[in-house]
Amino acid sequence: MGTVGAVPAPGSAPGSGATVIPAPNLAPPRGLPRGDAILIGLAGATVVAFGLAAIRSIAAPVLLALILTICVHPLRNALERRGVPRGLATGSVAAAVFLDLGGFMVALLLALAQFPTLLNQYSTELAEMAAALGVVLTNFGVGTEQVQTIVSGFDPERIAAFVTNLLGNVAGLTGTLVVIVTTLLLMAMDASYLHTLLRELEPARPSLVDALRTYGSNVRRYMVTTTVLGVVQGALNSLALVLLSVPGAFLWGVLSFLGSFIPNLGYLVALIPPVTFGFLEGGWETAIAVVIVYTLVNAIVQGAIQSRLVSNAVALSQTITFVSLLVWSAIIGPIGALLATPLTLLMRMLLVDSDPAARWLRLLLGDVTATRALMASESAARKASRRARKTAPDA
Repeated sequence: MGTVGAVPAPGSAPGSGATVIPAPNLAPPRGLPRGDAILIGLAGATVVAFGLAAIRSIAAPVLLALILTICVHPLRNALERRGVPRGLATGSVAAAVFLDLGGFMVALLLALAQFPTLLNQYSTELAEMAAALGVVLTNFGVGTEQVQTIVSGFDPERIAAFVTNLLGNVAGLTGTLVVIVTTLLLMAMDASYLHTLLRELEPARPSLVDALRTYGSNVRRYMVTTTVLGVVQGALNSLALVLLSVPGAFLWGVLSFLGSFIPNLGYLVALIPPVTFGFLEGGWETAIAVVIVYTLVNAIVQGAIQSRLVSNAVALSQTITFVSLLVWSAIIGPIGALLATPLTLLMRMLLVDSDPAARWLRLLLGDVTATRALMASESAARKASRRARKTAPDA
């Protein structure tokens, strides 16, 4: 009899008992070594990052339109369940987004219109503050050129130019709005097929479909919660600034609203301008009062309320959240800072959540719900063990 798993030698008849050659190993080849896979992945991520940065004028508004479309998608489902025709539901979704976006842009433009007036009104005080800061830096041994560079940053024209460069000129903003509006309309039309497409795709790619649905739900929860609480935070801060007679209260309230979308750094970004103008208007007492009010409002709204409502939806570590803010800001600019968390969740969905073999990475990225429970049980066990040792009779 022939040997199982072997083939006859060339020129021998089957069943002749001749010497046989082992069959080749048909096992699938192993993947790349882990180090090579990591390096290739990092290289690919670098190429993608530089590519997005090169087309940030397109990528930023398109990504913003995508997040906004995801946020308002449940409105379409609600309308269609009530028998509203698909075309009318699409138009309603697009109109809702346009109204929200238009209202925010009007508020932002009205707020920014106050900024040049404030700078001109306090130009003398800013010059005096810059001179005092220059003296302090000189006493600490800072070089003359460095001091002059820092002091020149208090020039109202330079500050206005910095803000203009940060937000873009009128032509750039208009082009961005055109891209956002057009993309929103097209995405709203394409989203009418999403429910059926996911249902057709689910038997073949259940992990991907589940990851897409979870991502949409988590992003909506994060964005809606952050928006509502950001409005509350901005309104409370504006009211406090009015009571403290800090100029530009509406402008700083809008800034506080925008800062609520920027993890970790948003509080400081929103705090520095009102503290500065509060100091110029009322001295140290007003500046300290602004810091206290902003700290209390931020601790209650974002620290206590928002963290409870969106912690499970985000499930990213503090380090990942902070680094993602820096990375997305560098890639696509200010919109990247505002959308750092949703965009990081998008990357996690594409690379981790949709791949069952890679879901263990969620633990390293910050999904530590089970880890917290395990740590709590271990801590309780240690406390019980210490109490038992204290109460045990001496041998």
